[in-house]
Amino acid sequence: MTTFAMTDPALRRLFERLDFAPQPKDGSLARLLTYWQDRRGGAIAPRPRDIAVPELAEDAANAFVFRFSPGGRDLALIFGGAALESLVGPCDPGAEVLTEAAGRRGVVRLRRLADLVRPRAEPVLAEFMVAWTNGNKARVEMLVAPLSTDGRIVDGLFGGLALRHIRTTTAHAGHALHAAPAKDKPLIFALKTATEFGERVARHIGVPLQSHEEREFEDGEHKTRPLIDVRDSDVHVIADLHGGGGQSANDRLCRLLFFVGALNDSGAARVSVVAPYLCYSRKDRQTKPYDPITTRYVAQLFEAVKTHRLITMEAHNLAAFQNAFRCETMHLNANSAFIDHLIETTGGKPLAIVSPDIGGAKRVETFRQDIEKHLGHPVTKAVSDKHRSLGHLSGDLFMGDVSGRVAVIMDDLISTGSTMARVAAQCRMHGASRVFVMATHGVGGNAALNNLKQPTIDKVILTNTIPQAASFLSALADRLTVLDVSEVFARAIKP
Repeated sequence: MTTFAMTDPALRRLFERLDFAPQPKDGSLARLLTYWQDRRGGAIAPRPRDIAVPELAEDAANAFVFRFSPGGRDLALIFGGAALESLVGPCDPGAEVLTEAAGRRGVVRLRRLADLVRPRAEPVLAEFMVAWTNGNKARVEMLVAPLSTDGRIVDGLFGGLALRHIRTTTAHAGHALHAAPAKDKPLIFALKTATEFGERVARHIGVPLQSHEEREFEDGEHKTRPLIDVRDSDVHVIADLHGGGGQSANDRLCRLLFFVGALNDSGAARVSVVAPYLCYSRKDRQTKPYDPITTRYVAQLFEAVKTHRLITMEAHNLAAFQNAFRCETMHLNANSAFIDHLIETTGGKPLAIVSPDIGGAKRVETFRQDIEKHLGHPVTKAVSDKHRSLGHLSGDLFMGDVSGRVAVIMDDLISTGSTMARVAAQCRMHGASRVFVMATHGVGGNAALNNLKQPTIDKVILTNTIPQAASFLSALADRLTVLDVSEVFARAIKP
C-alpha cells in the first residue's frame, strides 16, 4: 500500500486501498494483468493496437480500453465490457466517458486513477465499495494500466473491474455483470451467424448490438452468454435458424434456446426471439401416419426457456404457426418491400400474381389486393396446383389470366425450385410476357440453382432473411435481387 494513498484525503474518500505493485485477488483481473505484462515487453507500456479484445475471451466482460482524447482532458472509450457499466453507466464506443457518462461517482474514480497512472506509467490496483439505488452493494477491485503508442508517452489505459456483491435483491451474488442498463431502449443481441442482419436492424432502431460470448468446446458442446447486465431489461435476440456454414438448423436452434434461457436466468424482464426464418415450420400437420408435428414441438421448446415473444416473417402456414405457440407471437411479411420493387422494375406493365399451389392462394390474394391499391389499376391472379408424392411433383391444373402480363409467382420459400420452374413453364404456355419468381426465404441455396436458371424464369426475387452463398449470388447474377427487410423487423422491435 502506498504512503500517498494513505495520506491524500481526496483519494481516501474514493478508495479503501491503492497498490502500485498490484496482485489482484480476482482471477479475471490477474489474467488481465498478465496479458498486459506479456504485451509490455521492454517498453514502458503496450501499444493500444497490441490489445486484442477477442484474445481476452471471457475476461473481456470485465475489461476496458481507453485512449486519452486530444489535450488529455478526457478518456475516449475503445472497448468496455459489462463490468464498466457498473462503474460509469452505459457508454458506446467512442464516447468521452469523463464528460458523457451518467455514473458521476464512478467517473471521478476513473479520472483519479488515470491521473495516478499517466505520469508513473505503472499499473495501479484499487479497492472500493459501490452502492446502487436498488439497495445492492458490491466490493470492487479495479486494475488500471498504461498504454503507449510511441513508447514514450502514456496515451491510453487498459484494465478491468471485478465486483463481489455484498447484498442483492434480484440477482445472485458472485456475478460479475451487474450494471443497471438504460430502460428506454431494447437490448439487441445477434448470434454470430446473424450478425450482419442484426447490425442492420440495430441501425434502424438507433442502438448498438450488445456484446455476448459464443464458446465452442472440444466435444462439440457450446455455451452462449451475455457480456452485459440484462437485469430488468427488454431483450431481443436475433438468430438465423437456417442450416449452413458448418452449423445445422439443430445446432443453431439449440444455441438460441440456451441463450434465451441464460438471459432469463440473468434477470431479463422479457426475452424476445427474432427469427427471420423459423426452422421446422413446414411440418405443421400430419400428412402420413405417425408423422411428427415439428412446428408444435419447436414452439414447446421456446416456451420451456420462457420466451416472451417470437417474431418471424412469412411462416409457412400462418394458422398453424399461431396455434402452435402459447407465448406471444408476431408475424411479419415482406409485402411492402416486394411491392416497391415490383413497381420500380415493371414500369407500369400489367401484372398477374400467381400462387404455385392452392395452399398459397390466400397469401397471393392478400398481396394482389395490396399491390393493386398501390398501382391504381387491376392486377389479375392465377393459381397452379401440384401433387407431391415420394418427392416427385405432378399436376397440370392452371387457373387464371396471365396472358400478356408479367407473371409474378409468389411463395413463402424456395427450396429446390422445382415448383417454381414448373409453374414458370405453365405461365409461359399461357402467354405471360415475363415470369418473375418471388419468395421471402431462399431456403435451398445452390440446390435450387438448376431450376432457377431455367430460361422460362426472367427474374428471381428473395429477401435477406437467409444469407445466400457467394456462389449462389454469382450464378444468378443480374437475374437475382435480394431485398433488405431489416427495417420491417426494426419497426416490430422498436418501442
